[in-house]
Amino acid sequence: MEQLLILTQRSLKAHLAHRRTLILAMLQPVFMLLLLSEVFGSIVDLDHLPDGVSYLDYLLPALLVTTGIGPAIASGIGLVRDMDNGAVARLRTLPIHAPLLLFARSFADLLRTTAQLAILLVVAVVFMDADPAGGVVGLVAALLLTCVVVWAMTWIFLALAAWLRSAEALQSMAYLVTFPLMFASSAFVPVDRMPGWLQVLAILNPLSYAMDASRALCLDQPLGAQVWSALGASAMVALVGASAAVWAFRRPLV
Repeated sequence: MEQLLILTQRSLKAHLAHRRTLILAMLQPVFMLLLLSEVFGSIVDLDHLPDGVSYLDYLLPALLVTTGIGPAIASGIGLVRDMDNGAVARLRTLPIHAPLLLFARSFADLLRTTAQLAILLVVAVVFMDADPAGGVVGLVAALLLTCVVVWAMTWIFLALAAWLRSAEALQSMAYLVTFPLMFASSAFVPVDRMPGWLQVLAILNPLSYAMDASRALCLDQPLGAQVWSALGASAMVALVGASAAVWAFRRPLV
């Protein structure tokens, strides 16, 4: 446990050392909310949304989940850079359990992501007049759920980083994966308003379940099994991703 805390602190200090990058990362979700709420909000028929729900309130819960994709990718790229610049090689010479390096990075990146999402919620409520029916309790519950989902996604990109060991290859792979996950989902418009083939993809998209659960919490809608489905899917993704990441990370550095 002590090693994990020390390694997590090391990763956090690395984030704080690049203040300009950190500030831009914190502001990026706010810009996305402003842009998407204005672009899609101006063309979406409110009759297709739940009764009494504005497009901003409809978009905000899903944007929590999509915002977490970027930091998850950045976590994998950070791992590749540590492997390239010799940081991982130096740490491996110490009496440290190797998988702890991955867990420390995932926890440090999760803390950064939590700060991003908290800033997004504050700006949406205070400056953009978002007023979801779930209130503060619903927003906090959606934030906590999103953190679980994002942590699980992080392991997918850590596994890809440990396998590919190339920032360029990882970025290319990330674009191929993330765009369908973001846009072939229930994030921006209701699924029943999509073309038939796209509805099928949205239903199969695991992030749709996380977005629907987050939206139900924020908008105080019936939860059903949505939250448990999102948590169960996240647990499976984290288990598979962590196992693959640890196995690939143990390979000798070349």
